Parts: sequence; structure tokens; C-alpha cells
Amino acid sequence: MAEPQSTNYISPEELSKHNKPQDLWISIHGKVYNVTNWLQYHPGGASPLLNLAGQDVTDAFLAFHPNHAFNRLQPFFTGSYLANHNVSEASRDYRNLLSTFTRMGLFDHNRGVLASLLFIFIMFCLCVYAVLFAQTGLVRVASGALMGFLWIQSGWIGHDSGHYKIVSSKKLNRVLQILSGNVLAGISIGWWKWNHNAHHIAVNSLDFDPDLQHLPFFVVSSRFFNSLFSCFYERIMKFDSFSRLLVSYQHWTFYPVMCFARLNLFAQSFMLLFSNRKVPDRGTEILGLIAFWIWYPCLVSCLPNWGERILFVLASFSVTGIQHIQFCLNHFSAKVYVGPPTATDWCEKQCNGTLDVSCSSWMDWFHGGLQFQVEHHLFPRLPRCHLRKISPFVKDLCKKHNLPYNCVSFWKANALTIRTLRDAALQARDVSSPVPKNLVWEAVNTHG
Repeated sequence: MAEPQSTNYISPEELSKHNKPQDLWISIHGKVYNVTNWLQYHPGGASPLLNLAGQDVTDAFLAFHPNHAFNRLQPFFTGSYLANHNVSEASRDYRNLLSTFTRMGLFDHNRGVLASLLFIFIMFCLCVYAVLFAQTGLVRVASGALMGFLWIQSGWIGHDSGHYKIVSSKKLNRVLQILSGNVLAGISIGWWKWNHNAHHIAVNSLDFDPDLQHLPFFVVSSRFFNSLFSCFYERIMKFDSFSRLLVSYQHWTFYPVMCFARLNLFAQSFMLLFSNRKVPDRGTEILGLIAFWIWYPCLVSCLPNWGERILFVLASFSVTGIQHIQFCLNHFSAKVYVGPPTATDWCEKQCNGTLDVSCSSWMDWFHGGLQFQVEHHLFPRLPRCHLRKISPFVKDLCKKHNLPYNCVSFWKANALTIRTLRDAALQARDVSSPVPKNLVWEAVNTHG
């Protein structure tokens, strides 16, 4: 009789050495996988795998993948296990919560999608009708503001469909992604997923999280004054004299810039789709953007004069700026750090880097789930209709393990954000620290 084969173990130190694109290993539940060849096919993009390479990624894997994803892992199993594999009490309770929510069917049952789609359709029809048939200029310009609200709501649909299937059909889910993002809003859903997945994995890492990399317009920490290297955009975020000038007044320019933040998203969408990066369904994405840049200018051109056209565009951009402000409120005043994310403290990193906004349940439609940012970051696949339901469980988890659970009013969140920007602005005004000469290229090619 043959002797049973002994189990192979590797140390965490040995696992950490396999952290390169050409040699990428991870561990899930103590089993070690070589996912080097999977890197280019990973639906969530390469960034999440690269950022967590050489680590035990169990919590992150469970957060972003349904149970059937385990079926895809077996071909990548190396035959080795992680030695001294320990699970923290916080992670253990987090996984138990995730299992509980799964048994309750919360990840499978979504509500309100049809109502949201109908709401968006009605707003679109009202906008078109007002532009074509309204008798007064005030109504026609007001329809531009309504267009801004339409973009906000379509943004929530795009956000949801990027995290989980908002409908049972995968193909229909993809159609809704393209319609809500590319066609209706002019923003590539491919760009959003590439950016947003990296944000979730490395939340509030100054050099890994693209949602904090807004030079030359904004910084949330004086550490940006050292011209950090962006590991997401693979370039140095140069803090020069021009950046210092803009950052010095960023607490005053924050809201005006947010009114036009959409222009940057338009640019980022085209830059990605016409880059050498791998983009799924690139042709469909480009066609979706072309459709937007046909219908929106045509609609604006139907207004009777240039004054109304300009006001219509300003109104639509300014109102949708509320959404861009919301994105910032959830993270700008939270704890930040420099360096790659670590998967073994998943719960701690997500709680430290996020801020909830308290509101009444009847306002949930307005915030689109972002008001429960801690809950969303811990359970990103959970439909937003259940976030309020699980909030007490998350609060108990945080209290039990002494994790931060920051929740403030919408107005307080704005005040905290402005205070963070003001603190950095005052530090930027300190002329004792010399900076390189101005590079106008940075202003043109800013990201975030």
C-alpha cells in the first residue's frame, strides 16, 4: 500500500514573495493558488489581484464573489497550504455575518430596480418634452436640472449593476450597465469598474486608491506634498507650484469644481477606451459613448437660443455635481494611509476608510446606498435595498471588535470634508517647502 502523501505547507513569508504579475500567488481559506495566468482574465481587472498579491485574501474574496466562484479556483490550486494560518476574531465574525446574510437570501433578492428604471424613463421623457414643447425659458432650463437628477439616478443603477446582478439575466445586466452609464450618462462602465474595484480594495490608500488622487485640484493629506507615485495610474503625482496654488484654496473651490467634475469623467472614459489596456466589450462601450454624444448635444441644440443652451448644460452639470460631492463625503475626512492594502485586516481597513451619512429611510433613493458606506464596503455585493436592514449587525460587529463606525449627518459630513480640505490647504500655503516648477500637463491630465 502506498504511503499517504504528506501535506505541503508554505510560510506567509514565502507566499509574499510571489507578488509580481509574472508570478502571482494568493491564499484563500489557507489554500494557496497560483493565479498568474488568470490575471488578464479576472473580471474585476488586474488591480485587485496585483494589490493583494502574495497575501491571504479570504475576506476580500468572500466580499466580492458569490459561492459559485469557488468552482473556478480548483485549477489554480498549487497543492500547498499556508502554514500557521490564523483567522482573527473580527474576520471570523465578519464571515459568519456574510454566511448569515447569504442564508437569509439577501444577496439574491433585489427590490426597486424596476421602479428606478421607470423613474429614470419618466424623467428623460419630461426633459425631452420640456425642451421641445415648454412655452417658457424657465421651464426649459429647469429641465436641465432634471437631467442632472436623471444622471444621478442612472449613476446608482450603474453602480449597483457593477457590483452585482440587478436583474437575473447576466446579458440584461450588461445591457443596463451600458444604457445607464455609457448611453445615458456618457461615462464608460468599463472605466468605472476599473477605477471602482481598485478603490474598494485599497480604500483610502493615498498611493493606491484612485478616488483620493485628485492633484492638482485637491489633496486630503500633506503627504501628497512629497509628490507620491500613483500605483493605479503608474505615474508620479507631481506637487508643483501650480498644484500648490490650487490646493491652497481647495476648501473654497471644492463645490464649484464638483459642478464640472463630470468633464473629467468624460475624459477618463475616452482615455481608457482608446488606450492599450484590455477593456471588455470595447466596441460596445465606444458605441454607447457615441450614442450619448449624439442625443445630448442634439437635445441641447433644440433649445431656442444660446443663452438657454448654456444654462441648460450648467444646470444639468451642477445638479449632478451633488453625486460627485457624495462620493467625496464618504472618504475625504476618513483615515488615510500610504502603501498597499493588506488583506488580513480587511474589516479594519474598510471601517477606517469610510463614513456613513445618517438620513431618514424616505431619503434612501436620493443617496443611492452611499449613506451606508461602511456596510457597502464590507458587503459590496449586497443590494442597496438591504443595507439599512444589516446596519445594526454591522454596528454590533464594529462595537464588539473596537472598529470605527463613523456616521454623521449630511451637513456634518460636508463640514468634515471642508475642514479636511482646509487643513491641507493651510499646510500647502507654507512656502518654506520648495516645489518643482509648474507642469501644466498635470492640470490637463488629472485623474480621479
